[in-house]
Amino acid sequence: MTATTSAAPMSAATTDRTAVANAVPPALEIRGLKKNFGPAEIIRGVDLSVARGERHAVIGPNGAGKSTLFNLISGLIVPTSGDIRLHGESVNGKPAYQINRRGLSRSFQVTNIFANMSVWENVRCAVLWPRGGRYAFWRGVDNNADVAARTHQVLTEINLLSRKDIPAGVLTYAEQRALEIGITMAGGADVILLDEPTAGMSKAETERAVELIRRISEGRTLLIVEHDMSVVFGLADRISVLVYGEIIASGTPTEIRNSAKVKEAYLGEEAH
Repeated sequence: MTATTSAAPMSAATTDRTAVANAVPPALEIRGLKKNFGPAEIIRGVDLSVARGERHAVIGPNGAGKSTLFNLISGLIVPTSGDIRLHGESVNGKPAYQINRRGLSRSFQVTNIFANMSVWENVRCAVLWPRGGRYAFWRGVDNNADVAARTHQVLTEINLLSRKDIPAGVLTYAEQRALEIGITMAGGADVILLDEPTAGMSKAETERAVELIRRISEGRTLLIVEHDMSVVFGLADRISVLVYGEIIASGTPTEIRNSAKVKEAYLGEEAH
């Protein structure tokens, strides 16, 4: 009698792991998002999905609604309609600090630091806030070893440890932008939003900033608004193009570069 063999059935454990992997929601998911300011419709039905660990760029002409989109995602303003989900949970209408404590942090177009505080104190504040730290004149934080260690780590990662004791306001422009990136990541958020982080930088400063962003976004999800196309195409895994409050295309850098619709609407000769 001849024995016959067949492929072994998938084990229950393997099936469970596959099901869990397929069930993991995107880090950030936006559906039907709209925002009106009076009669003006600024965001007009945006759908966007950003996978965990992805570097995703949003590009578009001035006035396209990119900063408004960031303000909606981070809770600075409330959507008119639609849904924003962070790790599968809706954060619609939640204040910015609650969204931050759920793992999302952002930077701004205009540098947003405490100019009269030291570089160390700027980062330390960012480390303390997600941990529930509050201002109390009777309780010092200088002896908190965990906070100090995290602050030291962040300053090392952004190459500002040697500048830790000087007022943040006397840093160079590029250093202030690096500090803001450090503040953004200091609390341990796993979804980072950066709004034009290289704006106003020289070519050399931009290259250093891109390397910093690449390094600090490892293992995190990054959503970035940027006008410098060399930064976008060199950094992003995927790109979405926002025009007049609507996303007209999403895809890999190659797909966006070769899209006739994108070239016509925004990139023009830069797409070549």
